[in-house]
Amino acid sequence: MLKLYGFPISNYYNKVKVVLYEKGLPFEELESIPCQDESLLQCSPLGKVPYLQTEQGFLSESQVICDFLEATHPSPALFSSDPWQQAKERELITMTELHLELVVREVYTQAFFGGSVSEGTRNRTEKLLRRNIVAFKRLAKFAPYVAGDTFSMADIVAGIHLPILGMATQAVYGEDFLQTAGIDWKAYGKHLAERESFQRMRAEQKAYQQAQQAKKAG
Repeated sequence: MLKLYGFPISNYYNKVKVVLYEKGLPFEELESIPCQDESLLQCSPLGKVPYLQTEQGFLSESQVICDFLEATHPSPALFSSDPWQQAKERELITMTELHLELVVREVYTQAFFGGSVSEGTRNRTEKLLRRNIVAFKRLAKFAPYVAGDTFSMADIVAGIHLPILGMATQAVYGEDFLQTAGIDWKAYGKHLAERESFQRMRAEQKAYQQAQQAKKAG
């Protein structure tokens, strides 16, 4: 059986979980926190989560894992069979993760974890995000799915990362940059929430958060 390592607060961990649920694949979840312990580095070279244990060995990097699952379990397909359309789906994935999520991650400490970031970081992040959100909007269709009329891997990525971006910018800047740009991620998220895969992932994420809060409360 496949074994998924990580924890349900991680957006990239949840991305892989949704793919597993969409594919209907049985898997075991094992909690793993990012660190530089040698035992973890043997499984995930940068000490990051998620990572996946397969019969052949370990895989790290969420999109590599998702592509492996797509290749080994092609039905139901999460990428278009048309080469051009699949390329556009992958383009949206890259835009979302590299130019949106990776950028806004710079202010997560202040947005979600009670810390603070420097004014320089806030200003630089804001400048990049405002530019990159406009670029993302040029690609995204939301008709009703992000790449067109068919649910795809791009929706799993956007459905998980966009809410975090919206909440982070609202928390740090007092403004939801996505909403300002005319991207109604809440309505889009509500549409995706009709899928069982997203419902299960969100319910498990909430349960994990509640358990962590209860543990802190003692």
